[in-house]
Amino acid sequence: IKYKTAGHHSWTLAEVEKYEKRWPLGTRERLALSLLLYTACRREDVVRFGPDNIVGDRFQFTHAKNEHRKPVPIDIPLHQDLDIAIKAGPCGKKRFLETEYGNPFTANGFGGWFKERCVQAGVPGRAHGLRKAMAARLAEGGASAHQIMSVTGHRTLAEVERYTQAAAWPRLADAAMGFVPPKKTSGTTIEEDEEIQLHPGTLALPRGLEPLFSP
Repeated sequence: IKYKTAGHHSWTLAEVEKYEKRWPLGTRERLALSLLLYTACRREDVVRFGPDNIVGDRFQFTHAKNEHRKPVPIDIPLHQDLDIAIKAGPCGKKRFLETEYGNPFTANGFGGWFKERCVQAGVPGRAHGLRKAMAARLAEGGASAHQIMSVTGHRTLAEVERYTQAAAWPRLADAAMGFVPPKKTSGTTIEEDEEIQLHPGTLALPRGLEPLFSP
């Protein structure tokens, strides 16, 4: 029996921060994360990115996946954090990311290299998980399914609705729990209520109503 899994792990904000702490600005590792996260691209895309993808204040590219059958062009604002990471480098002349020998990465080669850097940073994420993380961030920020699609390049609503639905759960839960009001007490503290219930004989009765026999 085959069970459907959640797929690639989606990076949490804490994991991104942990990676960034291990690989600060000015490292190839940090540049790789920024490119993956702020373009929501795949690893076969990130290895092709270079200065030509920046047009004014925008980042433009076409997804490598199915580019010859159903090309998906992306035209998004150049995020400030990505701009900072690119300027901090190190960048190649034609490609932002190059191997230690100055050659372009292959998609598989980059995937293996980035995985090792994640292990060194102590995070479970991988390259594709950053794409999922950006989709989740957009949804949690209130972006509509169509807005998410314009950034990630997903072509159907069904592909991105899982992100918007997941982001809506906490808000729906907050609203739902509003239908369950807190238990009303006699106006005293919980400790006082318990003491009254456990020791009724300690209550002072009005004069003239004292018990005939002591407990």
